[in-house]
Amino acid sequence: MPHAPLPAPALHAARNGLPLLFSIAHAGREYPNWLTAAAHDGRAALEPLEDPLVDRLAWRALAAGFGAVVALAPRAMIDCNRAEDDLDPALVEGAPPAPAEGRARTGLGLIPSRTARHGPLWRRRLSRADVDARLDQAHRPFHATIETGLAALHARHGTALLLDLHSMPSRPGQAQIVVGDRHGTTAGPWVAVLAMRIAAGCGFTVAHNAPFAGGHIVARHGRPDGGVHALQVEIDRATYCQRDGRTPGPGFERVAHLIAALAQGLGEAVAGVEALAAE
Repeated sequence: MPHAPLPAPALHAARNGLPLLFSIAHAGREYPNWLTAAAHDGRAALEPLEDPLVDRLAWRALAAGFGAVVALAPRAMIDCNRAEDDLDPALVEGAPPAPAEGRARTGLGLIPSRTARHGPLWRRRLSRADVDARLDQAHRPFHATIETGLAALHARHGTALLLDLHSMPSRPGQAQIVVGDRHGTTAGPWVAVLAMRIAAGCGFTVAHNAPFAGGHIVARHGRPDGGVHALQVEIDRATYCQRDGRTPGPGFERVAHLIAALAQGLGEAVAGVEALAAE
């Protein structure tokens, strides 16, 4: 790729002795000039793909010593919550057909190709070398850092929990918090139940696996049979953003408290279950 290297993920080291790690894949805001120049409508077409400010929402939990892996490359550049083969074949020269179950069919694959509002995003197709460079510099380091962090927690505690944070557009009738475990496959059933109980106790409306059951991150890293659990948490943007969907609103600190409460409650519970099992 004839561009400057992409930003590697940021790692916030765990410091508090609890076996919980955050992942934040869609909050990257580092848009190089070459990326915005390649978009039909510039940066304005790319920013709506973000989960705005989710990395900043986690500040209380990070201050309390929880670890996190945060993608700095924007989702428009590469989506770390998509599998490597989930590519829109119309976007990449010589790409094989898109997977039948992939999000690439809707334009929201590994490299987003179109949105409902802006239509096709890019002025030209990408080469396979372009895609491989983005994978090598951003996507693969993101997942490798998660794997290393979870392995360290598991080695220390005998268990680990990945809490994968996202945000979602506000829709009528939708719960404010959606907890996803891919229908019980990425975490023990009690983990999602406890997460929903904590969120409800903080005054939020909560749903389980609907409309979001969890993406590639929790599917890849959750191994509940091996003691590694993974939950996706979707947060309604109206709970923490202004009406513009990009700046902090009056509920920002309330959601920051929720994230810290989820980390503390789930981290203590996962550690406690492992301690009981070891007795």
